[in-house]
Amino acid sequence: MATDVIKVMVDGGKATAAPPLGPALGPMGVNIGQVIAKINEKTKSFAGMQVPVEVKVNKATKEFEIEVGTPPASALLKKEANIEKGSGNPKEDKVADVLIEQIIKVAKMKESKLLGKTLKDRVNEIIGTCDSMGILVEGSQARDAIQLVKEGKFDAEIKAEKTELSAEEKAKLEEEKIRLAADIEKRKAEIEKLAKDIIAAMVGKERSAIKAKLKEAKIPDELIKELLPVEGAAPKEGAAAAPGAAPAKPAK
Repeated sequence: MATDVIKVMVDGGKATAAPPLGPALGPMGVNIGQVIAKINEKTKSFAGMQVPVEVKVNKATKEFEIEVGTPPASALLKKEANIEKGSGNPKEDKVADVLIEQIIKVAKMKESKLLGKTLKDRVNEIIGTCDSMGILVEGSQARDAIQLVKEGKFDAEIKAEKTELSAEEKAKLEEEKIRLAADIEKRKAEIEKLAKDIIAAMVGKERSAIKAKLKEAKIPDELIKELLPVEGAAPKEGAAAAPGAAPAKPAK
């Protein structure tokens, strides 16, 4: 039986008849309002995220089916942690903390896309994603949380497939997120001060020597580029001029 298939990305729970969905459905003779309503019903749990959706329409009967994919695990984790992005330096900077219930929730949502045979295995797959995003799990580094799962610390929650948090738990996680953000800012300020002190102490030295010293002190590459621009490039406001660089010519 001939079937037309439309594949689109929609905002969870907020699909509309606007392009690309509406114009694609129009020629198929289906009730666009009913299709949109069904998509929104099936994607409402993904509010705030882009969700892959397939609409399959039977050419003869005009009946339709909706198949909803799931966003990447990283997108689901960002929603659970209430953050816009993961850490740019996940080994050092932690941007959020989540509870095992939230990990279980994401593992269940991604169940068909994960390799683990059991929910416990899939929970550890999701925790592995937390590691690359700078997200703590139950206050622990991801690798330590994985070990705790293996040891059975969260067996009761996993067996019960618990996914809901209390208002108090959510509030505590928000407080922890604020504390982690403050720690990151403090660490950034300390690193920037160290970098500027090194540059000031090596005035007159070759740029390559200063750069090597900064790398030795484990100053991030982005900060090195900002504080130690290449010769001939105008430094950003507040950054040091490149050693040995000629002063910029005044505009005529």
